[in-house]
Amino acid sequence: MTEPDSTHSPVAGSGRMFDGIARRYDRMNRILSFGLDRNWRRKLIDSLGPMETNRRVLDVATGTGDVAIDIATRSSESTITGLDPSQGMLNVGREKVERLGLSSRIQLTNGDAQALPFEDNTFDATCIAFGIRNVPDRKKGIEEMVRVVRPEGRIAVLELSEPRGGILSGLARLHVHHIVPVLGAMLSGSREYRYLQRSIAAFPPPDDFADLMRACGCRKVEIQRMSFGTAHLYIGTV
Repeated sequence: MTEPDSTHSPVAGSGRMFDGIARRYDRMNRILSFGLDRNWRRKLIDSLGPMETNRRVLDVATGTGDVAIDIATRSSESTITGLDPSQGMLNVGREKVERLGLSSRIQLTNGDAQALPFEDNTFDATCIAFGIRNVPDRKKGIEEMVRVVRPEGRIAVLELSEPRGGILSGLARLHVHHIVPVLGAMLSGSREYRYLQRSIAAFPPPDDFADLMRACGCRKVEIQRMSFGTAHLYIGTV
């Protein structure tokens, strides 16, 4: 998750960039978030509503499939489609899905969030965790998520944030701006984690992103601030 300096390196935030860190991705997330990413993902899944009404779920930017696996583990009736532009991340995800015996209910496919390869109203709910900031046209990405969800279905977006305000926001910013890229580079042997800090700083404030979701067709948009503002959960109804 670091912006490569070479002109021959993959574009920052692209599928090819994540191919290079796929095998290290899960371990690094646990370390750099102090394990908080697991709790954030649980809240994301909770926000989708009762699992008995979410039989068909789309997980955009699924990465190595953590969210898809958590949904399948929680609900034996659900089928989950995970989509990601990185074939390397999907390969790791497929290994995890097969190991857990969930291949019959989780399908992982390569694709672009800006042009979802699904018909209108295909899914009961859709979500994206830590991926919307990597979508070049965020508006198009949200519009596509709205398009493929049935009326009254939920859309949930979990994203890292630039901490603003609050007693501990300064420490949180220190972690994001300095500790994450340095520790990430040391432990992973790569510089991709500098991209994480830069992409978080460039992400719009929570109210602005909620307005974007409304403009894309979401209503009843709710914002949940988590961990001193280092992450936010956005929940909309189509």
